[in-house]
Amino acid sequence: MKPILPLLMLLSIPHLATANAVADSPETTQVLDTIIVHATQPTNSDAPFSFDKSDYQGDLTKLPIGVFDSGIGGLTVLEAILSLDAFNNDNLRPEADGRPDFANERFIYLGDQANMPYGNYAARRKEDYLRELILKDTLFLLGKRSFDMPTSTKPRFDKPPVKAIVIACNTATAYGLEDVRQAIQKWGIPVFVVGVVEAGARGVNELISPTDAPSTIAIMATVGTCASNAYPKAIDRVTGLAGKRIPTVIQQGSVALAGAIEGDPAFVKNPHGSNSATIADYIQNDVTSLVENYRQSGPKEPIKMVVLGCTHFPLVEEEILKAFERLRTMDSNNDGKLPYQQLVAEHLQVVDPAKLVAKELFRRLAADRLRLTGTQASILKEDSFYMSVPSPNVAASLKTTNGDLTVEHKYGRETGKLYVEDTRVVPMRVEMLPESSRKLIQNRLPQVWKRLGK
Repeated sequence: MKPILPLLMLLSIPHLATANAVADSPETTQVLDTIIVHATQPTNSDAPFSFDKSDYQGDLTKLPIGVFDSGIGGLTVLEAILSLDAFNNDNLRPEADGRPDFANERFIYLGDQANMPYGNYAARRKEDYLRELILKDTLFLLGKRSFDMPTSTKPRFDKPPVKAIVIACNTATAYGLEDVRQAIQKWGIPVFVVGVVEAGARGVNELISPTDAPSTIAIMATVGTCASNAYPKAIDRVTGLAGKRIPTVIQQGSVALAGAIEGDPAFVKNPHGSNSATIADYIQNDVTSLVENYRQSGPKEPIKMVVLGCTHFPLVEEEILKAFERLRTMDSNNDGKLPYQQLVAEHLQVVDPAKLVAKELFRRLAADRLRLTGTQASILKEDSFYMSVPSPNVAASLKTTNGDLTVEHKYGRETGKLYVEDTRVVPMRVEMLPESSRKLIQNRLPQVWKRLGK
């Protein structure tokens, strides 16, 4: 068979469902224990990565809901939340009533742009630092600390805390969800956490009928999410408990697609040649790697379902489906044979965990009596958006020419330096985002754009 997309094949690392979840190491336990102690010490009330437990006494209903991701990908989750109309707002029954289910709620969003993509930390054996980043994101949402702008000399302390947290990042859910839940339990605060992987697995289960013929589910995600094996384990667990046939699950870990969607300069140009690599190129390369590896494994069932296991990927869902169809109908040797036709179903089902997270968030708020009704008002008048940026005190040698942290510094950092801020969180403004990201948000996420563009 002739090589497919030879220029881009060098840029992808295929990941089938063979990786074992990364076991907790002594360092991992130390990371969690250190942050748990640091975050609520009275002497650290104004320090980085801390919060005041007294903010979580009494009625939390009027507090906003926190959502975080490694970048703009989590905005797809926020869009799903803002657009949801799956419940009756009066009697809470699962029926649309023509009113957005979260119309009265306000949200605080954090995109950890300076430290993304999270999916590549595992490949560099920096899982423990990734776990620390996830806990730091959580502490930002729980606390009040932020900066006005990248060059501010002092932080401010007027950001409200949150009553619930959505981890709108598959990699962060895979590596940090249990850490975050353990920490919140240790701190003794009544905040619940929802993660996208669990929701995605339940979405897969809902689409599988007990009478369905055997089929294969494809997970498209980051390298880190695939390496954690979180989706195969979650799908096995959920479908098994439901008494259904456990499906075959294959994975493709993308090195570059999330970064390319973000407009990261490191991923929008092909490092092996002078030609620029487009988002469509990365998508076709990832899809081809996924299906070709599946073909070589000697499969028997077609791929019938695709899980968008990175929150960036719903932004390019149409392009992903086109890539599968292009491969399914491709005559690679011009001999009339279609080598991938039997491996890809003609009509693929797509699971976007974002929509399922939105439903779970509603149910949890209702169960915990934390929903805002029409007679109540949030302490926030409108949603707030934040992003991380490199700190001005970071040495120039640790930054790229456009001011981002260098790859060597980003993936070379050690855990435990909780008083050192090489990044800081500032309000997200539209003009701070790459043009490609702005266009994707404007065209694909109208509810978010309306709020972010104010």
